[in-house]
Amino acid sequence: MTAAAQKPRRTQKSLYDRLGSETAITAVVDEFVGRVAADNRINHFFTATASNPARLAAFKGKLVDQISPGRRRAPAKTQASDMKAAHQGMGISAADFNALVEDLVGALDKFKVGKAEKDQLLGVLGPMQSAIVEKR
Repeated sequence: MTAAAQKPRRTQKSLYDRLGSETAITAVVDEFVGRVAADNRINHFFTATASNPARLAAFKGKLVDQISPGRRRAPAKTQASDMKAAHQGMGISAADFNALVEDLVGALDKFKVGKAEKDQLLGVLGPMQSAIVEKR
């Protein structure tokens, strides 16, 4: 057996772990939701959610789940159909979606999330755009 074969394989930490697990992800989500609430470009989409504490808590929990690929429960295909159903009829445009992404990136930057993690996370969330955006 060669020395290379004897070395234990080093596995890379999951994105969930590199983001700081649930505590750090929850902090990012709280910051993100605050940014969205203050963003006049898109906050009107969240008025009903923001005014209902139980609904807001559930919404934040769903966001934590989406940003937590290490603990995701549903397959990506199911999530895409769920996202389409949840946003159907809202008239969300590409500009609206981009504003939301800007708010997320701002929250990630506040917590000094590394470029590799940011890019990987946005790569996971980016495909949801086609399920959310109705107006191009």
